[in-house]
Amino acid sequence: MMNFSSKLLENAVNEVSQLPGIGKRTALRLVLHLLKQPKDQTTYLATALQAFRNDIKTCKSCHNISDIELCEICSNPRRDPEIICVVEDIRDVMAIENTAQFKGLYHVLGGKISPMEGVGPHNLTIESLVDKVKKGEVKEIIFALSSTMEGDTTNFYIYRQLQDLDVNLTTIARGISVGDEIEYADEVTLGRSIINRVPFESSLKG
Repeated sequence: MMNFSSKLLENAVNEVSQLPGIGKRTALRLVLHLLKQPKDQTTYLATALQAFRNDIKTCKSCHNISDIELCEICSNPRRDPEIICVVEDIRDVMAIENTAQFKGLYHVLGGKISPMEGVGPHNLTIESLVDKVKKGEVKEIIFALSSTMEGDTTNFYIYRQLQDLDVNLTTIARGISVGDEIEYADEVTLGRSIINRVPFESSLKG
């Protein structure tokens, strides 16, 4: 237990330590670092976080985090709207975009099915994905969730919703090791896994 000489310092440390992966000692180090900086820097940080929280939007088409109603990827006429890559969240979009190997659009689920954490299909954006496919404008769905139990469960659930519709269902090649999160894969491996994607049915047999 830390003994603080200042209630203001204690409150600041307590708030920063709420962030994932930040313990009390790390929070204290960060807060003391801010204290050494010009006041303006702390103001800029607080303003940026407040603006982000108040003004951030969700793309009405792909559900990605965006500054505007239709994100820059969805509104880009050079992207192929007939190919949709299904990912968990914005971190996966950023990772795949960094490979420069994918020219289609995305669909961000907002998580993975995880009964242990109380996350079911209705908590994700699966229904709107199915609606997109039913309109007949999508030719291929690429499953790009991490190869964890939750990722595989989510992939299979979506597959069952789409298997009778007129759409090609594929998954990224297993260059990504089992248990790996997409966002941590190196760009070359991730890029190759997208290019060398395989029919989803074949992944079920493996």
